Amino acid sequence: MEQERLSLGEWRRRRALQLSEDLNLSQRDIALVLDVSEAAVSEWFAAARHGGPEALSFTPHPGRPPELTADQRRLIPDFLWHGAEAYGFRGEVWNGPRVRKILAEEFGVWYSLRQVERVLEQLGWTPQVPLVKAIQADPVAIEHWRVEVWPEVKKRAKKERRTLVFIDESGFYLLPEVVRTYAPKGHRPVQKEWQTHDHLSVMGALAPQGRIYTWVRQQPLIGLDTIDFLIHLLRVAGARLLVVWDNSPIHRRRELKEFLAAGAARSIHLEALPPYAPELNPVEWLWGQCKKVELCNLACLDLEELHMEFHLAIARIRQKPRLAEAFFAGASLTL
Repeated sequence: MEQERLSLGEWRRRRALQLSEDLNLSQRDIALVLDVSEAAVSEWFAAARHGGPEALSFTPHPGRPPELTADQRRLIPDFLWHGAEAYGFRGEVWNGPRVRKILAEEFGVWYSLRQVERVLEQLGWTPQVPLVKAIQADPVAIEHWRVEVWPEVKKRAKKERRTLVFIDESGFYLLPEVVRTYAPKGHRPVQKEWQTHDHLSVMGALAPQGRIYTWVRQQPLIGLDTIDFLIHLLRVAGARLLVVWDNSPIHRRRELKEFLAAGAARSIHLEALPPYAPELNPVEWLWGQCKKVELCNLACLDLEELHMEFHLAIARIRQKPRLAEAFFAGASLTL
């Protein structure tokens, strides 16, 4: 659009010169024909007298030179990868004011926050919600499980003809997961909710093929619920299971050990994830889809309504099989 306007301006200048030479029109008449000011026509003619017709061609203005050189811009990601705490900030968070200060310290350039935002955008850095990881997590063990153990788990499931499922638990509260919503400027929307911590306790299982299984209770889960869910999976998912889950206390109850020792271990093989590694479990991504997308901003009157809405949310997710692939991709697990 901008180039079209510039071409039109050049055409007007050349057309003004042509009207003067061919029709001998006055500057006032030319201004009327071209819908410009008489002063502009006068300036065009003066430029043509001094520089010829070529002076009427469009010559782009170079503009203000960038304060950061190309080499300096290429260094910015390297600086940021060292983390905010390496520069004396508290917490590994990069925001506009912090990046602005780093640019000033490293290059002596003070940008506005909007300029900082544009520079980061050009470099491919965008504002994102970070994953929360426990300090106690062992990154070596996590990477070993992802690269070495996970392929062996898949091979074992295939060799022993077991149904492979990841299992995890979560709570769904009457207090809604609030996200942003559009509203008229100056009129902040109001989300009404019951101020209560009543919630549903949910166990969920996700298979690589995209099948989703859930077990919902309106009271805290106990070891017997874990057994009931495993029995449910044996009925609906397959008679031989390979279950991947974390070392949550609910997975180490005495009742569960007795259940396996009584013969269930022949049908159910358990594989534990490394400690403090929820990001390895794709069911965590399923919970995120439920809470932050399907049920966001939803305030239910009671647990019965929340129970119904939860099952409707799961039903919608089941209708989108590619989401399951995204959950595994989010956990960096190849299928």
